[in-house]
Amino acid sequence: MKRALDLFCRSVETIAGVLLGAVTVLVVVSTLGRYLLAWPVPDSFDLSRLLLGACLAWGFAVIGLRGGHIQVDLVAEAVGPRLRRAIDGFAWGLLWLMAALLTWKMFGRVSSALVSGETTFDLRLPIWPFLGLIWAGIAVSLVTIGVKVLGITTGRDSVISADGIELEEAKRGLR
Repeated sequence: MKRALDLFCRSVETIAGVLLGAVTVLVVVSTLGRYLLAWPVPDSFDLSRLLLGACLAWGFAVIGLRGGHIQVDLVAEAVGPRLRRAIDGFAWGLLWLMAALLTWKMFGRVSSALVSGETTFDLRLPIWPFLGLIWAGIAVSLVTIGVKVLGITTGRDSVISADGIELEEAKRGLR
C-alpha cells in the first residue's frame, strides 16, 4: 500500500512539475518575445495564470499526502502522543473539509465557464479545460488528505515536522 501511495504521489508531483515548467517556459518566451522582437506570446498572461493555478492545485494534492506544509504545533508538541494524534486528526479533518468545499466551489466555476463559453482574450481558447485541470488537482487532494486523515486516526501514520522530514530524507540520502 505504501509503495502504491508513493507511486501515486510521484505521479502527482510529476504533473505539478510539468505544469510549473510549462508556466516558466511560457513566461520566459513571452518576455523575450516582448522585449527582443516586440511580439509577445498571445494569451501568455491568461495561460500562465491558469497553468499556475493548476500547478498549485496539484501541489496541494502532494502536500495532502506528504504533509510538507507550514505547521505551527506548539500545543501539539507539549501534549502526550494520544492527545497529539487527536489534535492532528482534527486539524487534518478540517483541512479535508476545506478541500471538499474548495472542490465543490471549483466544480461550480468549471460548470459556469463551460455554460457561458468563457474564453481567453487573444486566442479565444475556452477556459473550462484549464479550470477543469485545477478542479482535478483539488479533487485529487481530497483523496490524499483523506488517506492522511485515515492514517492519523488509525495510528498507522503520524504528522512529523519539516525538520523531521529533512532528517529522514538525509538518512536515506535524498538530500
